Amino acid sequence: MTENKIEFGTTLRSPYDVARLARQIETLGYDILGCGEHVSFYGDTANGFVSLSVAAGATTHIRLMSTITLAPLYPAPLLAKMGAALDIASGGRFTLGVGVGGEFPKEFEACGVPVNQRGSRTDDALEVVTRTWTETNVSYDGRYTKLDDFSLKPLPIQKPRPPIWVSGRSDAAMRRAAKYADGWLPYMYTPEQLAESIAKIKAYGADIGRDMTDFKFGAYMFSAVHEDNDSAVTFAAERLSTQYSQDFSKLVHKYALAGDPSHCQARLREYIDSGASMVFVSSACPDDYIDANLEMLASSVLPAFRA
Repeated sequence: MTENKIEFGTTLRSPYDVARLARQIETLGYDILGCGEHVSFYGDTANGFVSLSVAAGATTHIRLMSTITLAPLYPAPLLAKMGAALDIASGGRFTLGVGVGGEFPKEFEACGVPVNQRGSRTDDALEVVTRTWTETNVSYDGRYTKLDDFSLKPLPIQKPRPPIWVSGRSDAAMRRAAKYADGWLPYMYTPEQLAESIAKIKAYGADIGRDMTDFKFGAYMFSAVHEDNDSAVTFAAERLSTQYSQDFSKLVHKYALAGDPSHCQARLREYIDSGASMVFVSSACPDDYIDANLEMLASSVLPAFRA
């Protein structure tokens, strides 16, 4: 058992059957329901705002988090409006998770956004989101966004604003998190990398004079749990190899939570000991095993870390 509460989230693994999956995840006791997105990718993908809006209507209390919104692909005021609208529609349950993307350049090309501007556009968007979620009559002269006496109406329910989490792997993403965010959610990270990033973000926060006491750190992990350890590892390797169009057979043990319940508990403990107070476990298994994977995680792995 842990002294501090560890929150666990999982994602909508499919853009289909969202309402049923959302209710299932809430019933299983997960704290947070996430949804990723792409405009175009290697396989079927959702839009986070649309799917989470459906989930909001199908659930009553689970928090909803975009994991991850590709911020540079949205006009910043539209991103702010959609986040505010979802916070209102969900009764104040929304958390905005943002990242820069870039691993699939064709979606940037299709949206007319140069890939090499994705970091600066994300910074611009976070500046706009932060100000328009907390102020009215905003004027702003940014590189990509110009506002003149601009207000969102209505403002989000949560005050001073909905939480913002930043995802990524680079030092630039860590600096972005320290400046704009309430939490850090890296993916494809080892426990050692997580610990290093926590130290860096705290240092970046100190450099800009920010009090990091309430800042939270998390980890996003692809997961497959099965009573047979080898089956789980095979599930994760095959799914991630397809999803990312590269061979993941030698990367599963490094980056994924895959194995039997005892192996998964031991690996999860390493991330929590490294500083994670929130963990996302996104299913990496065949479609016909997703339900079983979510249930086994909820019943045989996560209870060991519930305070």
